[in-house]
Amino acid sequence: MSSAAVKLEQHDAIDTAAVALMLLLTFSWGLNWVAGKVANTGYNPVFLTVARSAIAAVLVFLWCRWRRIPLFERDGTLWAGLLAGLLFGAEFVLIFLGLDYTTVARSALMVNAMPFWVLVGGHFLLGERMSLGKLAGLLLAFAGVAVVFSDELSLPGPEAIKGDLMSLAAGIFWAATTIVIKATRLGRASAEKMLLYQLAVSAVVILPLVPLAGPVLRDVSSLATAALLFQAVYVVAFTYILWFWLMRRYPAAGLSSFAFLTPAFGVLLGGLLLGEPLTGRLFLALGLIAAGLAIVNRPQRPKEA
Repeated sequence: MSSAAVKLEQHDAIDTAAVALMLLLTFSWGLNWVAGKVANTGYNPVFLTVARSAIAAVLVFLWCRWRRIPLFERDGTLWAGLLAGLLFGAEFVLIFLGLDYTTVARSALMVNAMPFWVLVGGHFLLGERMSLGKLAGLLLAFAGVAVVFSDELSLPGPEAIKGDLMSLAAGIFWAATTIVIKATRLGRASAEKMLLYQLAVSAVVILPLVPLAGPVLRDVSSLATAALLFQAVYVVAFTYILWFWLMRRYPAAGLSSFAFLTPAFGVLLGGLLLGEPLTGRLFLALGLIAAGLAIVNRPQRPKEA
């Protein structure tokens, strides 16, 4: 494709098509938490991580072959890719294990605190200075996390705090993956290659851990299997590539402004589809985290000369 054609595909602002696609993506990612909870009823959570990554990896690889996207050239990304894959695998093992204990709403809020861990890591590890505004957003988000922990009415059981902590740790591993990508040559690789590293490595490395989480099969049902395939085929192999497509064509700051919708959809769908308790404190936590995300993702004005 010529450079002129590429330029024609670039957009300076978020248009109606981008808004519609971002609503679809954030709704899909919120629904992904419900699918994870449902899939857990039929399969071992660690097996789910392996199966999800393996199925999606095959589909993304076939996509790359069809699009003739190079994957095996020597570009100095191997070690960073392996590390990103390990972190990615740890993230989703913790998410699925956590959903055995806690609710979709609580898990979605905890994991989606990820941008704030990136903010902290970027400040200390990448030299990306944190402004006072971003610090305020960070404090709002952490206040939201504290509200979740204090909400006893939405606890599904006495062991729910285990799931909350696993979900919080999953968000930290997600942030660590982002920092590895930003700090290494992996950030200059194609989005598809970056995703394939994470999927393939996580599937291989986590496979030996499957027996540690108990029997592979639980109460297998068509619904649990459909939830697994929904995650692997639609969420990972399709929506992630669609997200990368949007990132190449629209301003990143504009797309990031939709970040608060994923935990919002996760909270609401957990209540609507699974009958999970939706309390005032959960909505307060959602509001605090959403406000923090809005502040952190707000474009900074250029300094006057």
